[in-house]
Amino acid sequence: MIETGGEALPGGRELSVRVPGDKSITQRALILGALAEGESRIGGVLRGEDPLATGRALAGLGVEIRGLEGSPESDLRIRGRGLRGWRQPDGVLDLENSGTGARLLAGALAAQPLTAVLTGDESLTSRPMERIVGPLRRMGAAIDCLGVPGRLPMRVTGGPLVPLCHRGTVASAQVKSAVLLAGVGAGVAVEVCEPRRSRDHSELMLEAMGVSVVAGAVEGGWSVGVPAPPTRLAPLDMEVPGDFSSAAFLLAWAVLSGCRGALTVRGVGLNGTRTGLLPVLARMGIGVDVAQRGTAGGEPVGDLRVAAPMGPPRAVEVGGAEIPAMIDEVPVLAILAARAEGVTRITGARELRVKESDRLTALALNLRRIGVAVEELPDGLEIEGTRGRLAGAAECFGDHRIAMCFGVLGATPGCDIRVDDPGVADVSFPGFWKLLARLPHRSASDRRGRTAYTRRDAARGDAAANPEAGCLVVAIDGSAGSGKSTTAAAVAFRLGFRHLDSGAVYRAVTLGLIERGTADAVLEEVTPEELAALEIDVKWGEGRMEVWLDGNRIPERDLRSERVTARVSQVSAIPAVRSGLLDLQRSARAGAGLVAEGRDMGSVVFPDAKVKVHLDADPRERARRRILQRGERSPGPAEIEAEADRLRRRDERDSSRRVAPLRRAPDAVVIDTTGLEPDEQIDRIVRLVEKARRVSR
Repeated sequence: MIETGGEALPGGRELSVRVPGDKSITQRALILGALAEGESRIGGVLRGEDPLATGRALAGLGVEIRGLEGSPESDLRIRGRGLRGWRQPDGVLDLENSGTGARLLAGALAAQPLTAVLTGDESLTSRPMERIVGPLRRMGAAIDCLGVPGRLPMRVTGGPLVPLCHRGTVASAQVKSAVLLAGVGAGVAVEVCEPRRSRDHSELMLEAMGVSVVAGAVEGGWSVGVPAPPTRLAPLDMEVPGDFSSAAFLLAWAVLSGCRGALTVRGVGLNGTRTGLLPVLARMGIGVDVAQRGTAGGEPVGDLRVAAPMGPPRAVEVGGAEIPAMIDEVPVLAILAARAEGVTRITGARELRVKESDRLTALALNLRRIGVAVEELPDGLEIEGTRGRLAGAAECFGDHRIAMCFGVLGATPGCDIRVDDPGVADVSFPGFWKLLARLPHRSASDRRGRTAYTRRDAARGDAAANPEAGCLVVAIDGSAGSGKSTTAAAVAFRLGFRHLDSGAVYRAVTLGLIERGTADAVLEEVTPEELAALEIDVKWGEGRMEVWLDGNRIPERDLRSERVTARVSQVSAIPAVRSGLLDLQRSARAGAGLVAEGRDMGSVVFPDAKVKVHLDADPRERARRRILQRGERSPGPAEIEAEADRLRRRDERDSSRRVAPLRRAPDAVVIDTTGLEPDEQIDRIVRLVEKARRVSR
């Protein structure tokens, strides 16, 4: 599906590409072709994982589909079985990760005289289906959710249905299409009223098959109906246009890489209900030249090219009526906003929380992880653009659009971004990474989008060449039981930073000494040579810390064992151990940021940390938390007071010890956690980090 004209090389030559077929149209073509009478020909189909899953489900219903897993250039042939001619499936219909396939197929099945069970993978079975279940039940279909209410797996028993006028509270093309398919299949009138107009692929294709569709603005929104369904559907003969959502990623690359005017994306679907990103780009100062060339399957089709440079992108506000026509392009907007001048505010996008992932959370987490200041809103994001170096690991959460947007960002100057699961892009864009690797004017990179920096970058001595230079360090110290460990871990997760658990490192040293038989001598002295012989190392798996000993990862249960716990305090007081672990702990500083917690993080290990926090709490409250942490029952006053006395004595010892005494760094912010909920502690520290970022910029 990808064609190139000209070579993907620097030097002024242009690149012309063709993206895979539109996923939404391909899915609808499969289902509508299966309901037609006669053979449908579909060219340009997307042979991604979602359409393949839908096609296999249709085959389980007796529909003959030829060329489903053929080459991208070959046509698809579907021998339809008529409006109510599908057969009883032999087993469960697995839609894998295809939400469109599951919802539209449920609507079509509602009119079939059979029973079918729809299921999917872990992601799909966690996504809501109640929006289609409600209207289909009101039409007369028997739908039973076999697990969690409103979720797959779901048993659909179809048959004769009654007319329906459905008023939706959210503009949803999938709900609308499910109701239209049920009405056309059963031969009953249906109407769907939405607060805003959603994408109209189903209406256009139904009209091409001989269905009279009535659509237009009504009070409070948009109405689509089929008042007089036909008795048969004519077969389709169409070409699927290129997917606008896929093209949007390449437009973003052209903007962010400085290659405006050098890239043309050909044969893209330009349906007005899908191109809402274009006017938003115009407000950002990004002009896109659109050359319409005709139609395909009733859809307008044309070529797209980002206009010549007009300066860096500008921040914008997007929300309300704009979102339905660009809902799948919000991830693209997010990465453009990360490089825009100012703060971009996106609202009205709550629907993104129930896609393949919670895309709002996924975008916020990953942008923070690579160094972008983001505030996650209930229905959107506020993103502060930066021209600084962006580096780190992006977690896809099994979502193809998250993978591709951070892949694109990682393929632009000043970025070093690794995508943890690049294969998920095959859902909608097979060959995406191969194409990305061919794009011109970019630094050498691997298929996951990691930018390789040049010697010129290193000579500059800036953050692009020095991974530590752009890393914001948050040092969290505090007294025993003040909550520093759990708070630090939560802050790191919220920000997408690494979390350095210094206590785990000291426990690893203690374990190593025990296994070497020197545990009884630790009160005397440990030499630097003995410490080096332990081969203690810290490694990072997508921001999560792993401690290694003698070339082997140490299981958590070994680090927390009673024999280690009994001696770690003694080992951590040895001067050679404290000084010998300094370089190891400091080496954790990399990527967008590091949250380091321990006794002397802000005073000794990271004295230059941008954010320093000292947590404290009333001894009685710390005692209560300690008792509960041990898994004991809710403690009484006497038990709390006894534990509080022990903590007071430990505070005194810790403050007066010769090596690494418990001392608050002079520039640390003190947070008394006595009356704070965990989320309040985390929020206060995150706000300190965001303030530090603004100041540093």
